[in-house]
Amino acid sequence: MDIRSIDMNLLVVFDAMIEHRSVTRAGEAIGLSQPAMSAAVARLRAWFDDPLFVKTGAEMKATPRALVLAKPVRRVIETVKDEILQRSGFDPQKTDRTFTILMPDIAEVNFLPKLLARLSQAAPDVRVRTVSKSRPAAAEALESGEAELAVGYFPDLHKAGFFKQKLFDSPHVCIVRTRHPTVGDKLTMKQYLSLSHAVVQPEGREHVFELFLEQRGLKRRVLLKLSHFMSLLPVIESSDLIATVPSDLADVCRRYANIRVLDVPIRSPVIAVHQSWHRRFHKDPANVWLRGVIHSLFTAA
Repeated sequence: MDIRSIDMNLLVVFDAMIEHRSVTRAGEAIGLSQPAMSAAVARLRAWFDDPLFVKTGAEMKATPRALVLAKPVRRVIETVKDEILQRSGFDPQKTDRTFTILMPDIAEVNFLPKLLARLSQAAPDVRVRTVSKSRPAAAEALESGEAELAVGYFPDLHKAGFFKQKLFDSPHVCIVRTRHPTVGDKLTMKQYLSLSHAVVQPEGREHVFELFLEQRGLKRRVLLKLSHFMSLLPVIESSDLIATVPSDLADVCRRYANIRVLDVPIRSPVIAVHQSWHRRFHKDPANVWLRGVIHSLFTAA
């Protein structure tokens, strides 16, 4: 028999006949009229080249062939019901799943402490792995499944096949050491441009503020270029350099170092921080759950 010719509905009919031993009662149990049930039994007999059920008194008795088939057919039906038709779910308390999240170093420092604290309560066995990619490579990582979620500033993910959810806006601010000798509570544009600056230029990721200044023909006195935002912590705290960074990073720096935060003396671009994911994971219950946790922790009030 060719498996492609098998009609799963007929297996349900067969199982009902084994249980009820009556065309009428079996039809009522699975919602088929007696004529439809009789036609289905006839097809089963043709399939297996066996009478399968024979009228004996008030009941339809199973033939030896039908009795041999009864348990395998029941297993097939239960497997389909329990493992194929069952709606997929996710229990954070019971899972040991590893989530791989795309995050630049800013996001790691800003998001991970709160996220891990929440996961320790809601999903104690969940594992988190973060990866850093250039903006073009981020899309490929989400499409391939190398990562399930991207959290941070990823403008290249705003295209077909991706979903995004805004978390908050992060304007640019300036940071200097607490006892900076020449910087008070407010910066003028002239003073800002004359100060010695530290600039972060991560590999494969353009600096939004640098492009903003370049488009306006504004030049700063840049003495240090770094590839990682978190390197700014000891540098700014121990020097007279100034850095212009997103406000969420400035908040982290202020928590861990003797640093002051000031307004930039020019209306500067705002970084929109999102969580983004590929449509492959849009309906995945675990991914939906994680996105909900992140949104509840970090979305703007």
